[in-house]
Amino acid sequence: MKFSLTGKDPKSSARAGVLSTDHGEIHTPIFMPVGTAGSVKAVHQRELENDIKAEIILGNTYHLYLRPGIELLQTAGGLHAFNGWRKPILTDSGGYQVYSLSETRKIKEEGVTFKSHIDGSKHIFTPENVMDIQRAIGADIVMAFDECTPYPCEYKYAKKSMELTHRWLDRCITRINETDPYYGYEQSLFPIVQGSVYKDLREQSAEFVASKNLSGNAIGGLSVGEPHEDMYEMTSLVCNILPQDKARYLMGVGTPENILECIALGIDMFDCVMPTRNARNGMLFTTEGIVNIRNEKWKNDLSPIDEALGGYVSTFYSKAYLRHLIISKEILGAQIASIHNLTFYLWLVKEARNRIMDGSFTAWKAQMVKKVATRL
Repeated sequence: MKFSLTGKDPKSSARAGVLSTDHGEIHTPIFMPVGTAGSVKAVHQRELENDIKAEIILGNTYHLYLRPGIELLQTAGGLHAFNGWRKPILTDSGGYQVYSLSETRKIKEEGVTFKSHIDGSKHIFTPENVMDIQRAIGADIVMAFDECTPYPCEYKYAKKSMELTHRWLDRCITRINETDPYYGYEQSLFPIVQGSVYKDLREQSAEFVASKNLSGNAIGGLSVGEPHEDMYEMTSLVCNILPQDKARYLMGVGTPENILECIALGIDMFDCVMPTRNARNGMLFTTEGIVNIRNEKWKNDLSPIDEALGGYVSTFYSKAYLRHLIISKEILGAQIASIHNLTFYLWLVKEARNRIMDGSFTAWKAQMVKKVATRL
């Protein structure tokens, strides 16, 4: 895996780059649609590639491990062959899902024991078997196994958790180095910076992660309920420590406003379930602001969903028709809204990239941050 910078904004830390993988190039800044169980909800692969123009999607180790199971994925030839997506895939290690299962999991030095949310069966994730599982899934980018601390979080716990994450990272690196990919293409490990909202812990973690000199780096444990100001402060601090020549991935972020602000701080990669989850509930992100399509004001609005955005779905269907589908709980409504929101997110990062390249990013971002946060 190779990351090369192709442009920098003169007035911020925003940058444009290209991340090259065996399944294709990823042009950064990039947003990665979340396909937790091997599917981006309500969207099929042809739409992801042709309409939304996604360059990479996510899968999740926890969910894919439980269902359909690693044996079937191996028999199929990996997730790319199983779901028909031929471009890059990143897999989350399952650390965040384990974090969310606080009532049914136990964290020890060896790893984490947990109960399946499907049938209550008991399982264990260790740094070693999580690497093996991600090898079998076949992701181009595999994430280190970490513990994601909640917010708020006491300093003592955040420090203990960070140190555990660091020890687990060393074990992940050892396991990756002593194993080979299953399917004949490169799989690159990204470590994760933790430390909650404590500056000294974030600095320590960022320095530890940077010292490993891996293919790229991630920032975890943010967007878990902390104020946006804290998120931005921790992101800026970490970006000033992580190496310039490696891709930086801010996990689980976020709103269009969050993405724009964090691009300005030096982040290259983002993911979030928000565009698809909110779409299914009738919330649309547009070039002019946020639309709650369920509102009565859109009932007779026959204008396109977002003509300025372009794309078949956003220009062909009217707000009134989409509202009718959402109110009627028609499956097509969730599909149209999901495709539209993802199209917007990919447009946003592509436009940010173009603005970085031509030197107008900072002025454009100041205007867009206001627009994307406005409720219409």
